Amino acid sequence: AFEITHGANAKPILAIKTGRTAQGAAAAASHTGSLAGSDEVYDAIMGQAGVLRIESVEDLFEFAPVFIDDAMPQGNRTAIVTNAGGPGIMATDACIRQGMELAKFADYTQKSLRFQMPASGSIKNPVDVIGDARHDRYRAALDAVSSDEGVDQTVVIVTPQNMTDVVEIAQVVCDTKSFCNKPILACFMGAVDVYAGMERLRSGGVPAYTFPEDAMRALAAKGKFAKWTQTPIRGYRSFDVNRPALEKLFKEERQAGRSQLVEVKALQAFETYGFPLVPYKLATSADEAVAAAENMGYPVVLKIAGPKILHKTDVGGVKLNLRDADSIRGGFEAMIASVKDKMGPDVEIWGVLVQKMLPPGKEIILGMSRDPRFGPLLMFGLGGIYTEALRDVSFRLAPIRENVATEMIKDIRSYRLLEGVRGEPPSDLEAIADCLLRLSQLVTENACIKEIDINPLIVYPNGKGAVAADARIILTEE
Repeated sequence: AFEITHGANAKPILAIKTGRTAQGAAAAASHTGSLAGSDEVYDAIMGQAGVLRIESVEDLFEFAPVFIDDAMPQGNRTAIVTNAGGPGIMATDACIRQGMELAKFADYTQKSLRFQMPASGSIKNPVDVIGDARHDRYRAALDAVSSDEGVDQTVVIVTPQNMTDVVEIAQVVCDTKSFCNKPILACFMGAVDVYAGMERLRSGGVPAYTFPEDAMRALAAKGKFAKWTQTPIRGYRSFDVNRPALEKLFKEERQAGRSQLVEVKALQAFETYGFPLVPYKLATSADEAVAAAENMGYPVVLKIAGPKILHKTDVGGVKLNLRDADSIRGGFEAMIASVKDKMGPDVEIWGVLVQKMLPPGKEIILGMSRDPRFGPLLMFGLGGIYTEALRDVSFRLAPIRENVATEMIKDIRSYRLLEGVRGEPPSDLEAIADCLLRLSQLVTENACIKEIDINPLIVYPNGKGAVAADARIILTEE
């Protein structure tokens, strides 16, 4: 599909995929798995291939006429010409709702309209030629707006009134299309009164609609495809990694009968692929924990580490913001005692993970869930404890190109928070993209990985990087 929809001879593909609900889906162990329903998989596949997903057979027939026309918009700046104020406002609302914008006319366009339009009309966008307009007034308006370099596309609205010469107006629209290389859509509102005009439009190759909302939805779909075809496609980035070390780690975990890697093992796995990690050290005694903390610098965090301890907070297995040796020794002993009290005295404990206490930053989540049909589905979104509640995430199939990593970041609703609001500096988007590309390579090269969560990835201001603070990996059963 990618080869069809992109390139010099790009052709649009419109697809209907039913089954948007996730009823009956099996529960997943990771954040990523619970968020990545089957519908998100299809959205990711279609989006990466430039396929336009539509909702119904009706949409298929509504959108088809705009794609038969070869004229492609260079942007989403839309001009509206109408003979009735109400439909003009409806078209304006639909235009904005579909993510397009009203074109701002150049001075010479406004002067031309002012000279040729009646005083009671409007020379602003939408242009109102008023109800008594005949084909000559429509021609003057269309000549002016279609030649404006700030207009990418035009929608012409006609409501049948006493003076309206419908067929002649339709011919004017067809004539404009013949010399203009911009998309032009017509909306002739009515049934019997505009039938002859609609037939003339269709014979002249002009997409014709009855309601402005339908015209704008079709125009937005074409604009989305045009943007896709005009977007330069970048290549895949390959990082120098230590794959043998990762394979050895996975082999050891499997031999021990473990398919779900606890945090310390997951961090070791990510280290082999060059992910930026919070400084950490596994300590088997209080003295080792103190030495590790003094080496990396206070304050630090202590986390219990063991093959069966998956929910550390629930068993008292996390101590935050420890600032001296005494608090570390006390925290170490108290943590071991709490875990044994809640999980039993025979629970296997590897030790305590000592991590540098990170300064605050933006918390995001990176993840992957391997779909049995299509392969590794990457996820990016707002992280922390609200991940599943907010569901502000984007998905793509791995491997991803460099530009796709950037697209994933910009796709989420809370992207503006990463850009910086209320005087905050913008976040390091390049560091996020780098992590996404490393994750893409990791899951593409290692088919034994079933699911991954990096939650949170702490992102700092532009140029300051990002750091993975917690992670989890689930391996396939085979």
